[in-house]
Amino acid sequence: MFYLLSLPFRILFWILMLPFLLLGVLLKAAMLIVVMPIVFLAVLLGLGVAFIGIVLTVATPLLPIAFVAFCVWAVVRMARPAFAP
Repeated sequence: MFYLLSLPFRILFWILMLPFLLLGVLLKAAMLIVVMPIVFLAVLLGLGVAFIGIVLTVATPLLPIAFVAFCVWAVVRMARPAFAP
């Protein structure tokens, strides 16, 4: 019974509130359009930093091996006689 009695008031309230609800949706869509590129750039920056961190994590233990290989290469290069034309 109360449902039927309050129906006209609920319909009137819905009609009065509809423009404000649509305005809220419009503002949320506008904010999404403005904020989404910034979020996209932040995600790309974060992925880049993570990639660099992973590469450094993998490459750091290989540095002593690379140093020894460089020293062997340098000694071999210095030991070869230079050819003069």
